Amino acid sequence: MKTSVIVGALLIVLGVAGLVYKNFSYESEETIAQIGDLKATAETEKNVPIPAVLGIVAIVAGVLVIAVGSRK
Repeated sequence: MKTSVIVGALLIVLGVAGLVYKNFSYESEETIAQIGDLKATAETEKNVPIPAVLGIVAIVAGVLVIAVGSRK
């Protein structure tokens, strides 16, 4: 299988995943206060939005990469 087909298919899958899952979240631990050896921390959940345009661009780019790769 050609590398361009694999890269194109990967871009299409990532684009579709970006359209289906509109954001992703992760947890991080932040230090709120520290006095000497005593440390107060809190876990916060952060959301990162994925723009729909980015998913569409990834799909179009994947189709173009497959089309150009299959022509050679």
